[in-house]
Amino acid sequence: MRHREPVGLAFVPPMLPTLVDEAPEGTDWIHEIKYDGWRTQIVIDHGSIKVFTRNGHDWTEKFAPIATAAASLPAFTAILDGEMIVTDAQGKPDFGALKGAIKGAPGRLTFLAFDLLLWNGRDLRARKLIERRRQLWSLVEPAQGKIQFSHEIVGDGTRFFGQVEAMGLEGIISKRADSVYRSGRTREWVKIKSFTEATFDIIGVQREPGQPAMVLMVNDQGRYIGGAFVTLPRGIRERLWARVEAKAGAPAPKGTRADKAEWVKSGLRGRVKFLRGEEKLRHASLQDWSEE
Repeated sequence: MRHREPVGLAFVPPMLPTLVDEAPEGTDWIHEIKYDGWRTQIVIDHGSIKVFTRNGHDWTEKFAPIATAAASLPAFTAILDGEMIVTDAQGKPDFGALKGAIKGAPGRLTFLAFDLLLWNGRDLRARKLIERRRQLWSLVEPAQGKIQFSHEIVGDGTRFFGQVEAMGLEGIISKRADSVYRSGRTREWVKIKSFTEATFDIIGVQREPGQPAMVLMVNDQGRYIGGAFVTLPRGIRERLWARVEAKAGAPAPKGTRADKAEWVKSGLRGRVKFLRGEEKLRHASLQDWSEE
């Protein structure tokens, strides 16, 4: 393929899904797995390859194997939107392994392409999503290994989400099949995330008048991971507060910014339900507590 001089294609701020509780239904929606990775954009410009993070940082050197693979795609110019992932031994995306691979093993990286914003001089953003993806398939399908196509199903979002949740994956992304590509947050694309449960150490509580009470927690490595709302039945909640009062007086742990917290001595544990695939607790609620 012959290359002209680059024409100066630039990073395009991504289209971002809105978090919702349930998957939309109907054949006017398509659904993809929500991969536990790093939102990434590849810009191909007549032999110049750039790979950007979601916020527009140029990480071409860190993602060098992906840039090399992109150079082999049949396009003079293209902007691909997708997710950078690393898979574990079971083939599931592993965000922790992704961070390690970026620093020390970039050969493990895979780019999953799910949208095509520009191709060979044609701006595709005003076209329907299904049309953009049809073009994307013709571009990415022949590629092997490093750059792959993110497949979708049409309709039946609830059933698909149930299957994804049962597999232990992070969730799904649902997109209107006729949506055009607009940078920024939108409800034309929505994300539905799986919940999981785990037990962590309670290191403090926040009880402000007029605000929902929260327990503050650290993981097994002692790292602060945020708070979980306390929605327990009254009797269980009151027993928790009694133990908090008895254990009050611990110093504020390093790395915490909760100004109005009551810090407690070790020994209290909480079982928490929270969104899967997050580094810190999100949409978290305390399900039960115990004392060692």
